[in-house]
Formats: sequence, structure tokens, C-alpha cells
Amino acid sequence: MTIGSNHARHLPNQVPEGFPIFLMWNLKGAIPREVIAQLVHDRQRLEEKAPRPGETTAERRIRVNKMAVAMADRFLDQSTDGPMHLKDPRAAKIVEDSILFGAGDRYDLFAWCVMANHVHVLLTPHGDLRNVTQRIKGYTPHQINDLDGALGRVFWQDESYDHWSRDEVAMLRIIHYIENNPVAAQLCQRPEDRPWSSARFRNDWARGEVYRCQERRGKPSRC
Repeated sequence: MTIGSNHARHLPNQVPEGFPIFLMWNLKGAIPREVIAQLVHDRQRLEEKAPRPGETTAERRIRVNKMAVAMADRFLDQSTDGPMHLKDPRAAKIVEDSILFGAGDRYDLFAWCVMANHVHVLLTPHGDLRNVTQRIKGYTPHQINDLDGALGRVFWQDESYDHWSRDEVAMLRIIHYIENNPVAAQLCQRPEDRPWSSARFRNDWARGEVYRCQERRGKPSRC
């Protein structure tokens, strides 16, 4: 979801083929309506500002979109109310395993992090991006709701926040952003200390390389 005058958007209108896509999705109800309204207002304010010198329309759109995503992410990191289902290590592992399960076959995976109320992923889809997110967001609720005895509970917000990485520099910056999220949220002191994050594999996996499940320690059972 890109926050704008019509804040409910289900993924990019046009996904640039072959480019990594940064995705963030959150639990249903994790961002209240009044906060969404404020985020919409803040985005509109950003869009009304004059472009930077030499900045193209496309570059300005990308910059504003990144700032809007960052604002939503900060709210989610600081939130103490609302659903926090992914605080449960069992639930977080189900989400991480689902992300890793599709790596290689359905997409090239570069980074991920599961937080208490939202998820970050950087990947390049091998087909329709909607199919990728629908598989992850369709499989995980049944498994997690079964743990909680909450069958039928609406788990994920329908929309996703997204933007694509234009080059390697931007890609590495996004990977750092994703893996440093738990540190920024004061959940741990080092990115690699966070379970359910790609950061813990960085000793033998260089940033920018595609994740290859069979080569990693601690691989999920479905790999």
C-alpha cells in the first residue's frame, strides 16, 4: 500500500521486471484509521513541497514514497497497542518459514525481518508479485490462528506498502534498513541478535547476494 489520497492500494501499479521490490505488510488493525488519516495528510504535505534541484518526477515520487513508508514503519515499531501476534516465537517462525519456502522457486530473496506486528521483505518475483504475497499471506493465518485457537480471525491487512530498488546502492540501503529495524525499535543491540531476520546469516552471506536456503544453517523444515 502506498499512502496517498487513495491509501488502499494492493501493490505497485507497474512492477519493474527484474528489480528487487521492498515489501512491508502488517497485522489487521495494527494501524488505526486515525493514524492512516494522519499518514495520508503527511504524505500530501510532502507531495506539495517543491522538488529538489535537478530531481525528476519519478525520483521525487520514489523519495516521497520511501518517506511515507518510513513514517508508517515508525508507528508500527513504536506501537504498544493493537495486535502483536508475531511476538509469539512460534508465529514468527511460521511467517519466516513461509518466506523462505518460496525462495529460489517463486522469487529471489535478499532480506527479511519479522517484527511483532509487521514484516519486511526484499525480493525479486519470478512472476506476478500478487501471487507471491497471496501465497505467504494466505498460508500463514491458518497455521497461526490454529496455534491461538482463533480460527477464522482476519490476520493480515489486505494492503502492502512497497517500493522498488533502482540500483545496487539503493538495494544495499534497503537491506540495511530491513535488518536494522529491530535495533531501531530497541528490541536488540545488534541486527544479528534478532531471530526471524536475515541478519543472522550475514557471516557467510554477503549483502546483495540471493538467499539460497539449502546453503544456510538453521534452514526451515520445508526447504
